[in-house]
Amino acid sequence: MAGKICIGVVAVQGAFVEHESMFARLGAATRRVRTSEDLLGLHAITIPGGETTTLRRIAGDSGLIDGLRTARQAGVPMLGTCAGLISLADAISDGSDPIIGGLDITVRRNGYGRQIASFEAEVSVTAIGEDALVEAVFIRAPILERVGDDVVVHALYQGDPVAVSSGECLGVTFHPELTSDHRFHQWLYERAVGYANAHRTRSQEDVSVRA
Repeated sequence: MAGKICIGVVAVQGAFVEHESMFARLGAATRRVRTSEDLLGLHAITIPGGETTTLRRIAGDSGLIDGLRTARQAGVPMLGTCAGLISLADAISDGSDPIIGGLDITVRRNGYGRQIASFEAEVSVTAIGEDALVEAVFIRAPILERVGDDVVVHALYQGDPVAVSSGECLGVTFHPELTSDHRFHQWLYERAVGYANAHRTRSQEDVSVRA
């Protein structure tokens, strides 16, 4: 595959620098995404944590949310952590409208309490790399109240799902970018490679047809 994998990191709030560092360790280039124009040419997108109200306000006003919805519908792989997971949920339990969607889950914001209730704990990670207990950082973390039949659960905390995927979308309730465990970023990177290869092949086929 020609060219380096480029992963967009939504940079309107949250620990986007830490996400960039994770992808750099994996050999990917990153681009900070603040407008819909920044999405052009990306092979995958990460949506960090923060405040969903802030994301709605800033990214909504700039047209970025509409751009993210279009990218998701086009099959661009996405990783959402904490508030990023909430943005990928098809349903939010307080009745708020979905932000981007893509994961057939219902999520409750601040499920473990407010900022003072933030904590670190071991979670059981399966289906991504080797099965293992890993340290996870929960900061005003959401809780998954419902998981659709076609959603794959990748990690559990006290029996509750805390990392799930469907198709090319992966959502994590905690903050893997604040630890040394890169398997969730590796998941996105591998799908970014697949997306880049598929689109390169498609472009070559289009050239052959026109020729």
